[in-house]
Amino acid sequence: MRADEATLARRTALPLSGAWREFWRHPSPWLIGATLLTAVVARLLTGEWRLGDALLPLGMLAVFPFVEWVVHVCVLHWRPRSIAGLRLDPLLARKHREHHADPRDVPLVFIPWQVLLWLLPALLAVAALAFPRLGLGLTFFVTISAIGLGYEWTHYLVHSDYRPRTRLYRAVWRNHRLHHYKNEHYWFTVTTAGTADRVLRTYPDPGSVPTSPTAKNLHQSAGSNAAGSAQ
Repeated sequence: MRADEATLARRTALPLSGAWREFWRHPSPWLIGATLLTAVVARLLTGEWRLGDALLPLGMLAVFPFVEWVVHVCVLHWRPRSIAGLRLDPLLARKHREHHADPRDVPLVFIPWQVLLWLLPALLAVAALAFPRLGLGLTFFVTISAIGLGYEWTHYLVHSDYRPRTRLYRAVWRNHRLHHYKNEHYWFTVTTAGTADRVLRTYPDPGSVPTSPTAKNLHQSAGSNAAGSAQ
């Protein structure tokens, strides 16, 4: 981790404005951003505000670190397997393995646009069908879209050359960098400074954890990883 921080320090710092411009050069922020804008307009036109419209976003924000942890562990780190002769290896898992192999490849930082093409309509269906009134469903949709855009921005920024300047962002930056460059079996949260990791016991003292030889080659054994590096 120290070597990674030293490398970052030697690079020319990327200004936040430059990071913001680069962020919008990729399809995922546009897809989520357009969805968020549409959802906000629809929610404002619907009206019928109630207490639940204030409580629901607060509840979603409270549980999101744990949702993020579960998705990271169970979906993104999915180990390819065959069931009844059918190989199960979702696009999200494949792209995430590529992301670990090259954490500085910017397009791999974002949620694949192919996934968003079905995920966003699926979330809209949940908003329309799973709530007792349309207004509350749209509140859910606005909140989940905003969380998604915030996730994409935070994840991109952590992997960019923008240097941490605040204590909170440095904690988030360090947590995710440990996951990529120290050991892929810990530090699964991305947008928070290890909130769910602390509760779920995947936030060890970095000094007590060995540097993993497979952090850039998920699901490979240390021996096969070493052999592949020697070739």
